[in-house]
Amino acid sequence: MELQVAREWIVAASRIVGFTGAGISTESGIPDFRSPDGVWARNRIVDFQEFLASEEGRIEYWRQKLANWPAMRAARPNAGHYAFAELHEQGKLLALVTQNIEGLHQRSGLPSEMVYELHGTTTEAVCLSCGDRITSDEACRRVESGEKAPRCRLCGGLLKPATISFGQSMPIDVMEMARAAAENCDLLIAVGSSLVVEPAASIPRLAKRAGARLVIVNRERTPLDGMADLIVRGEIGTVLPAMVGPATRAG
Repeated sequence: MELQVAREWIVAASRIVGFTGAGISTESGIPDFRSPDGVWARNRIVDFQEFLASEEGRIEYWRQKLANWPAMRAARPNAGHYAFAELHEQGKLLALVTQNIEGLHQRSGLPSEMVYELHGTTTEAVCLSCGDRITSDEACRRVESGEKAPRCRLCGGLLKPATISFGQSMPIDVMEMARAAAENCDLLIAVGSSLVVEPAASIPRLAKRAGARLVIVNRERTPLDGMADLIVRGEIGTVLPAMVGPATRAG
């Protein structure tokens, strides 16, 4: 019943925003950061201020990056990611707002300019002084070769994975684009997110207040279930393609 309703709403929609969290990528083998046995439970969190102030903190941050990068690098998009790429092919996807950092939406075929990465990306490292960027492959090779906390080779500034750490400001431009998309969509599909992390979780609420339908696809309950127009439970890689399959193509 829920799948059929979701399919009908997708057929009727013309400006869909996808909103994704960790749940869509765990099916690709990406480790969950927030679960009781996730990455953060097994590692000491180095917040942004410690990264800036402490060489020891930067060394620990890069140690964790080096340990986690192989799994991130090896991951491949799954059927859930390709479902949003299908919506793009149908001309229905306005934007894809994600809390994820591993770039799987882009690798599934979505143009990078359509993907708003609220928490940054782990595929690159950025100089905190001059803004120069290098690939994570290059940065991790440098760590492996003995640079325990690598610095920018252009200006000597601190080099950091281009993700948003605890205590680090969210990218204002990306948040503004995400909010604008939410205010202009007619359907927002929130997938695999606990919808508790702010300010990201404000995006679905904003879409709902602006008049869009809100569909939540998640295995567990979320704080926004009460305002959702439809809730779909199940494995994302199975449920989402069923929602956006060929039958959703308008005549």
